[in-house]
Amino acid sequence: MTRPPEVLPAPVVTAGVEQRRPALPSLTGARWWAAFAVFVLHALVFLPVYPFQKSELFRHIHEWMPMQLGAAGVTFFFVLSGFIIYWSYKPGMSVKLFYRRRVLKIYPTHLVAAAAFVVVAGVPLHRLVVWLPNLLLVHAWVPKWSTVGGLNVPSWSLCSEMLFYLSFPLLLPLVRRIPTRRLLLAAVLLVVAVLALHAAFYLWVPGPKGIANAFAPRLVPGDSSPHFELHASQAWFAQPDIPVAQSYWLGYTFPPARLPEFFLGVLTARMVLEGRWHSTRLAPPLLALVVCYAATWVVPIDFKMSALLVAPTAAVVATLAVRDLRGIPGLNSRPGVVWLGNISYAFYLIQFPVMVLVTRFLIGGREFGILGWAGFALLTLVLATAAAAALYHWVDLPIMNRFAGRSARRAQAPPTMTP
Repeated sequence: MTRPPEVLPAPVVTAGVEQRRPALPSLTGARWWAAFAVFVLHALVFLPVYPFQKSELFRHIHEWMPMQLGAAGVTFFFVLSGFIIYWSYKPGMSVKLFYRRRVLKIYPTHLVAAAAFVVVAGVPLHRLVVWLPNLLLVHAWVPKWSTVGGLNVPSWSLCSEMLFYLSFPLLLPLVRRIPTRRLLLAAVLLVVAVLALHAAFYLWVPGPKGIANAFAPRLVPGDSSPHFELHASQAWFAQPDIPVAQSYWLGYTFPPARLPEFFLGVLTARMVLEGRWHSTRLAPPLLALVVCYAATWVVPIDFKMSALLVAPTAAVVATLAVRDLRGIPGLNSRPGVVWLGNISYAFYLIQFPVMVLVTRFLIGGREFGILGWAGFALLTLVLATAAAAALYHWVDLPIMNRFAGRSARRAQAPPTMTP
């Protein structure tokens, strides 16, 4: 019986040359399932298939697949982003190179997806407030739906990612000062801080206080499907201001409120690298994640979206990483799933423009039941996957290989996910 490889305590250096840390294919593959969870929610909400979306059947489906389904995927992306950024960060890398690589990883695909949305939705370019904040990835800082949802809706999370990347080199010295034996305590304190933050939003910030799953499609009159979902309609673009509940905005889309999730991922990466996480049993953290997700049905909206899920999510990420380091195979490390994980960032961004395209030319003006919705959801999944593959192979990879520095050409660590 062969001895499993040791968890790396630090980057290995031989003759002055740093050896890169091992790839973690399971984490790359797991990104696909998080992106797929977001897609399922978006397909329910953003494919306006009438009269299905107005039926009692849809109401029951929505009770079982509410907003927190997609929100769980976003939480996974944020924690994983912190893990991978620390894992792939090379000591001595210049801050300028770090920022350049992060911008090159995020912006080109974002700009292509935004341009696709502008074309298929017919966005009025003379209204800068509709598209400019989104294009610059500052729109989630504004507590207005007309700005947060002003263009390609899923891109709101990239505002948080940009804050994560900006803060990482600045706060890294503080992270490294935490003694190895105190890493778990620091992670626990971060989770407590997340819970306290959301409790403060619930207690002192105006917003919904009930436990109902309130997120639902934006319906318009009539039984025939509209040609545009509300977020892609001319009526939406024409509105000067659409308010959003303050507690919801602060707890879900406001970038600083999501920063602890990223740094929980950073601490988790340190625990794995420095041998403070040994478990390879995936069932316990997955069970904890399921239990915490089930608990989102009985807590206020301030706690549904991320607060209950960050700790088990970090445990799942750490366990998957240790399994990869010890050579334990699994579904997420299979080549096909890893490929899906690689294209998942592009998939996350292009899915909504594809939904707008399918709605405009195939759904609009017609009436469908659940089978019609399922067919269009499957078509959207296939088209979005194909478009994501094209973006990844023809935009992302060439740009990273050409402009992200020679080290990126040699071997990229698993890319971060936003999503």
